[in-house]
Amino acid sequence: MEVVDWGLARTTGRRFAPSGPGSSREEAITAVADLRALARYAVGPVRERTGLDAGDAPEAIIVDRGAWIDSNIDGFRLVLAPLLERMATENPSIVTAVGSRVTAVQMGGVLGYLSGKVLGQFEAFTSARQGRLLLVAPNIVAAERHLDVEPRDFRLWVCLHEETHRVQFGAVPWLAGHLVGEIHDYLALSDPGAGELMRRLSAGLGAVLAAVRGNDDASLVDAVQSEEQRVVFDRITALMSLLEGHADHVMDDVGPEIVPTVATIRERFEKRRGEPGAVDGLARRLLGLDAKLRQYSEGRSFVSGATDLVGRDGFNRVWSGPESLPTRDEVLDPAAWCRRVASDLLPA
Repeated sequence: MEVVDWGLARTTGRRFAPSGPGSSREEAITAVADLRALARYAVGPVRERTGLDAGDAPEAIIVDRGAWIDSNIDGFRLVLAPLLERMATENPSIVTAVGSRVTAVQMGGVLGYLSGKVLGQFEAFTSARQGRLLLVAPNIVAAERHLDVEPRDFRLWVCLHEETHRVQFGAVPWLAGHLVGEIHDYLALSDPGAGELMRRLSAGLGAVLAAVRGNDDASLVDAVQSEEQRVVFDRITALMSLLEGHADHVMDDVGPEIVPTVATIRERFEKRRGEPGAVDGLARRLLGLDAKLRQYSEGRSFVSGATDLVGRDGFNRVWSGPESLPTRDEVLDPAAWCRRVASDLLPA
């Protein structure tokens, strides 16, 4: 018996996934064809603007919400395999039918919720030789309708962001392995004793109550971490801020040349990010997703600030190795990162 009932996680996620926007068959076919073509078109501008070459791009995969859930279940299964194997070997008493189902329902519920939010994703954690670029068609169509923006421009804007992620992992061979290693280090520290477990449960309950009361800084994820995990989590947060901020920087930097309505899209998209409904806002706080949204703005400011100081090629030193990645503090202070990594390029 496995620690997680993966089949149940998959079916739970699909059960909780929201239904897609109402579209005719012709509209759906057109959206899929547009996204495929625009994903191919985005390759050249992203390569030129980033100075990173990830080689030929495999065809983007256009998916619905259920297929996105399936893909992420497979990714989790791959990334979590070492931890789950260790848990099953060292503490076989935790591998129970009830426990595996509870974990599966929790995972499936979160993925079901997220499946209605994600526009695209570069699938770096896959058993395939190359990662895959996924575009979630119903979410992209729903977002462009909600924002009342030009569909072709919005679809290309999203493709520029996701293509940048493909280039990051494709042009930087060590990046995927480094991120997986950080995740494994984080999970390896998640074996508390009974006393520590009670403390974390208490902290988690406090975070839930704070989130219900409207505290934007309350996060269940943060509350249940150990101090050792928080150190690793800060490194992961800094890395994700870099990746998301770099993609946002590129999509807006390239945008004015090939996306005529990019300014309108960015303005309306940022407003939408900041105005969730009451239930949606509570879920975001509990899952730590508000912090995820801050990664975009903080990371974008870091990339723009560093590029202004040392140029694109100076900024690209960030990809030279794990030691060149920004710390969480440096994400908020790009000049400090430049002094550490690219001081020779700073003006005298």
